[in-house]
Amino acid sequence: MPVKPRLDPHDDERAAQRRAGVRVPSVVYRLLRVLVHLINRVYWRVEVDGADSVPRTGPVILAPVHRSFMDFFVVSEVTKRKIFYMTKEEMWKSPLLGSFLDSVGAFPVHRDGSDRLAVERAQDVLERGDVLILFPEGTRRAGPVIEDLHEGAAFLAARTGAPIVPIGIGGTAEAMPKGSKFVRPVKVHLVVGPPIPAPERSARGRVPRTQVHALTEQLGVELQHLYDDAETRAKPRTRRGP
Repeated sequence: MPVKPRLDPHDDERAAQRRAGVRVPSVVYRLLRVLVHLINRVYWRVEVDGADSVPRTGPVILAPVHRSFMDFFVVSEVTKRKIFYMTKEEMWKSPLLGSFLDSVGAFPVHRDGSDRLAVERAQDVLERGDVLILFPEGTRRAGPVIEDLHEGAAFLAARTGAPIVPIGIGGTAEAMPKGSKFVRPVKVHLVVGPPIPAPERSARGRVPRTQVHALTEQLGVELQHLYDDAETRAKPRTRRGP
């Protein structure tokens, strides 16, 4: 998600709009989280390694790899905290799906350019001390290589001081690859890496663009390692002969 907006903290109208866009009814949210958890554990047999790496309090950006639509559901297993998603706006073309996404804390982002409102909503989530899920690859990718990450996660980390937690997800590409309309009961494994701290600000309170780029590069390296590990763990183990 390539973004370079200059936010105006004095714009009260937009600030109110962004706050209104990330509120989720607690009762509805809890019910849906329980339902998603049951599906994850029973149908996809989701297992998680390293969940303790997710901070229990304070703002945090969860940055998973993205190989399947399923990733939105299974990544919720890494924390019991309320989570919010930045999701492509095309998902709201279906009123039913759009209502569901609203209920679980998702909000749309226009991927073809700088979406200022989406960035402001994401920043508001983090400034409130909540958890934001942002896919650094920007969209579902195919293949084993993690590359060409967008700088949205690093940018938001620099603006808010939130750490980035990289997450590898193995198995979802086989369960529901891009373009598929059916989901297979394939085992899914998540590996959570240690938090990557936000870049330090200069004496003038700014973060150089070079640090944002360097943080994105570091995130890519971590994601590749975690994705390889998660894919290995998700594969069925072959039994050895007697």
